[in-house]
Amino acid sequence: MLRPELPIATERLILRTATAADLDEMYAYKSRPEVCRYLPYEPMSRDQVAERLAGPWARTELTEVNQGLNLSVEDKASGRLLGDVVLFWRDAESRSGEIGYVFSPSAAGHGYATEAARALLRLGFEQLSLHRITARIDARNAASARVLGRLGMRREALHLEDLWFKNEWSDTVVYAMLEHEWRSRTTALGDSVNLGAGRP
Repeated sequence: MLRPELPIATERLILRTATAADLDEMYAYKSRPEVCRYLPYEPMSRDQVAERLAGPWARTELTEVNQGLNLSVEDKASGRLLGDVVLFWRDAESRSGEIGYVFSPSAAGHGYATEAARALLRLGFEQLSLHRITARIDARNAASARVLGRLGMRREALHLEDLWFKNEWSDTVVYAMLEHEWRSRTTALGDSVNLGAGRP
């Protein structure tokens, strides 16, 4: 079982458990085709978002492999919902995980995705003792590739036409980071994320 301390505070953000109060703001971006273009689901209806908020997105611990910990990303200053992130527990024996993220277009261009994803890496490596964390993206998703590059994740593999995705073949790019790479990088950069720090 992996049980993180929540919420997580970064310089500008709060990563917290999703609640029913997130419905309107979350539906506003998860219903947009351009936001869902490279995500493994179609644009969502309001009822679909509400159903997930009442179920898997409300999870606060990981009790089984392949479960995901979904966290809402809130702007500290305004309380506005910017997006959401997920940390999957992929393998218990190998201590591996995977991260993902989706943000509202209105939050683009401010580094929020990078800041939130960095907090997920710290959570996975430092609090949940994972050994390896990956991210898999569509090869056409240049914005997401830039985020993973800024995090210092290694581009490990390109799988050509490995997925029949939304009525076409898609190439998958795999990025990864190991625990010792994370620790070396954070020591060099002096990264600061307060796990379980709560609201200021």
